[in-house]
Order: sequence, then C-alpha cells, then structure tokens
Amino acid sequence: MKVYPIKFNPILKEKIWGGNKLGQLLGKATDKDNVGESWEISDVNGNISEVSNGDYKGANLKDLITTHKADLLGAENFANFGYNFPLLIKFLDAKTDLSVQVHPDNKMAKKHHDSFGKTEMWYIMDSDANADIVLGLKDKTTDPELLNHITAQNVASVFNREQVKKGDSFFIPAGKIHAIGAGVLAAEIQQTSDITYRVYDWDRTDDSGQKRELHTKLAEQATKQFDSNGKADYTLQPNTSANLVDCDYFTTNILDVTAHKIIDYSDLDSFIIFMCVEGEVDIAIANHIETLKMGETVLIPASAKEVTFSANNSKLLEVYVAKGLVKAIQQAS
Repeated sequence: MKVYPIKFNPILKEKIWGGNKLGQLLGKATDKDNVGESWEISDVNGNISEVSNGDYKGANLKDLITTHKADLLGAENFANFGYNFPLLIKFLDAKTDLSVQVHPDNKMAKKHHDSFGKTEMWYIMDSDANADIVLGLKDKTTDPELLNHITAQNVASVFNREQVKKGDSFFIPAGKIHAIGAGVLAAEIQQTSDITYRVYDWDRTDDSGQKRELHTKLAEQATKQFDSNGKADYTLQPNTSANLVDCDYFTTNILDVTAHKIIDYSDLDSFIIFMCVEGEVDIAIANHIETLKMGETVLIPASAKEVTFSANNSKLLEVYVAKGLVKAIQQAS
C-alpha cells in the first residue's frame, strides 16, 4: 500500500455537555457552542472515518482495511480483529460535567451487546482553574447497589473527584466509575465501542425538559473497585517517548519533539496513531510530509519503516496495539 501519514475528516458530535473549544482551540470546522466530541479515527458502525489527504482521499477506514489488511493493521492485529479497527480516537471538550458513567468489560459487552468492552484513557490537554474529574467511588467498600439511589443531596459523598491540570494522564479500565468534569479538554483513546452505562446525570434536562436515561442496573453489574486512580507517573525528556499506558488493548506514549528525530518502526507489528496535543510538527515518510497541528491526528500504516519528525516544541501521543491480544480476544468470546 501507499505508506504515508493518513489524515481523516473529524466526525463532530454535539453533546448536552459540549462547548466551543474544539472549534476555537483545535480548529475543528464548527462555530457551534455545544460540540463535545471530535471522533478522529472511528470504525464504529454509522461513523466510519473518511480519509482527507493523499492517495487514499475519499476512501474510508473500512475500505483501507479491506484492501490492505495486515499492511495497514499489522499481521497480529489483522489475525485478531479481521476487518475491524480496534481503537476509537477522540478529542473531548466538557463545558459542563459529563454524566457519571461506567463501561462493561469484554465478557459483559459480548453477552449484552455482542461487542467489545470499553477500556480507555485520557490525556488532559487543557483545563480551567480547579477543573476536576470523577474517578471511582469514595468508599471502595460501597455496594454498587448504591448507584440506584444517588440524588443531588448525597452525590458529593459517593463519587471521588480529583483536580486535574494540563499534562495529566489517566487510565480508565472497564468497570471503573468515571466522568470528565467541566472545563476539561482531553484526548481519549479507547477500544472500539460506543457502550456507556449512565449512572448519574446531575439531574439536568434536554431542550424538551426530559432527563436522559440512566442505566443503573447494568452499571451495578459492570462496576468494579480499583486501588489505583490510574494516573500516569512519567517524566518528559526531549525527543524521547515516555509511557503513559501499557495495557492489553493499546499502548500510549507521549513524545516530546524538540528538534529533528527519526524513529524506526520496522520491528513494530502495528499501525501507529499520532495525536498532536501541543504545538505543531512535520511528520515525514519517504518523500511525503504532513504537518500536524494541535488537535490533529494521523494514522501510520503498519508497513511503515522510518518516520521522521521535525518540530521546535510539539507533544504527540503515540498509540499502537502490539501486545498480543489473545487474552483480550478470548475474554470477548
């Protein structure tokens, strides 16, 4: 296949909690003030990403996989996932708090939805003063049945909230109660799944005065307790990748590009995704160069060898799937 940094047209999603930062700060093509998500790379049914540049412009992600198979995905990924792309890549802007929610693991998602579960991570790109997120329950011994009885009067005592700042990164495994709080702009990497069990929605209503549906019975079954808050402990070094998350479903590193850097991916049996979370960088493969600005994303085919980066000060999330997902596949079967 033609190997170059492949860009896609963002798929923008209006949300009750969305704001205007995806347009104003990340340059997305919208002037609306309620856009909460930009789906950068998606293989979700009804939301298949379309290529916006180069030789494959106009083709969609499914077309690329169907035609190029392991050359795009990597041999092991193609063996495990076939013609399905394993990750969903997003940018999120929360003008107000998202609903408190939880996602099922592979086994539960397979049983109830014939789908993969949803393990994900966040990288905080920007945040208002005192912005926070919901991470788990305050009392780790709490019976999940309590999720059926949350009210405006007791909600503050139920959910654990943690303040966040630019550069923070959090791993959210399936089963963990969570919510992005008001004022947070984040990059999100997750399994390809659009399954969410809404636990509490702050008693808000839509334009017609209706509250959104809650899914507390399923949430009870899905909820698990975790000792760690999932926050990454990392140190940035110029022109070096620092690991943020390494799990069965994806690996995410952060790359601080401060000059000219060449990375050889010959031994990596996976596609690579780069999300620009700060600054601007030129990414070159052979003679094809793409400029990636903050809020843009590219997909590098698995058959790529050397990739060259040039920037004065840019931060990239480097994402791939290359851990041997036999366990993950077995859990979903």
